[in-house]
Amino acid sequence: MEADMERFGFRRISRNDPLMEEVYKLRYKVYVEEWGFEKPEDHPKGVEIDPYDPHSFHLIAVDNKSDEVIGTMRVILTSPLGFPIQHHCTLTADCSGFDEQRLGEISRLAVSKEYRRRAGDRLIYDNGESAAAPVDKAMQERRKNEFAIITGLYTCMYKESLAIGLQHWYAVMAKGLSILLSRMGVTFTPIGPEVDYHGKRTPYIGAIDEIAKKVSVENARFFDSYHQSANI
Repeated sequence: MEADMERFGFRRISRNDPLMEEVYKLRYKVYVEEWGFEKPEDHPKGVEIDPYDPHSFHLIAVDNKSDEVIGTMRVILTSPLGFPIQHHCTLTADCSGFDEQRLGEISRLAVSKEYRRRAGDRLIYDNGESAAAPVDKAMQERRKNEFAIITGLYTCMYKESLAIGLQHWYAVMAKGLSILLSRMGVTFTPIGPEVDYHGKRTPYIGAIDEIAKKVSVENARFFDSYHQSANI
């Protein structure tokens, strides 16, 4: 499976787009069937939907060869529900000075199993041990498509966040994903202790402009390489 970025497309979709059904089905496969993060009885129709979806913008990765939705993530925006991070984590940092109208919480990153490797799963979801381990060239090749999809989704999220005036992202991540992102120059600051929420997770916050500046210095191609394939 080649890691040609022309193979993948990334875009935001509206909640009335027919592809949202595919997003919910993909989330069900990953979060319910494969990882058991959510209970099947809470999602009896084979789709993973929650009350935050109407208050989010949704992004998809599509395989241009098949038009199949192969990846997704969302950014939850402020609403009367608050943010999941506020309900599931203990925030020890003072976040009262942030404008919630310009905050979003990154959520529900999912990549189709056919485009993942087991080692990649551990990197994204585990405590970071596999992320910190040396990676040989063969492993790097096997990870290309999966990480291209993740970085493409994050790049698309960056563009869409700027378009609506967001300044900060909340995130609740496994240590492995945090390490992966930091390698790309996308660094978040811990704002509370690790909790048991879809596995061991730590709450973070990231300043979007600071992340963009850091990436432009350390990994400028992170954004540039997706301008055409992601239409951004």
